[in-house]
Parts: sequence; C-alpha cells; structure tokens
Amino acid sequence: MMRLASILFSLISTALAGTAVIAVLTAGLVSLNAILLAAAAGFVVAAPVSWWVARRLYDQEV
Repeated sequence: MMRLASILFSLISTALAGTAVIAVLTAGLVSLNAILLAAAAGFVVAAPVSWWVARRLYDQEV
C-alpha cells in the first residue's frame, strides 16, 4: 500500500498545492511568503489524503 500511496502523493500533492496557490493569488495575496506557504500547506495536507485514498482503494479490492 505504501507504493500506491507514494504514487498517489505525487499526483495529489501537485493538485492540492496548485489549488492552494491559486486560492492565495485569487485572494490578492501576491507576496512570495504567501505563495510558498500555500504550496507547502498543499504539500503537507496531501500526505494524509494520499494515504486515505490508497487505503480506500485497497479496501475495495476483493
């Protein structure tokens, strides 16, 4: 399951980090610190999300 979670992490982290950066830029926060913080937050949040998705995929396998 770790292998699947790491593959999913590479996809989910870019999606969440990109979404967070777009949200920050839409809010008008155009400083480098705000953009980097949003990207880092998306990266960190992606770890448990990818683990949860991998677990759900393994639980559905029969």
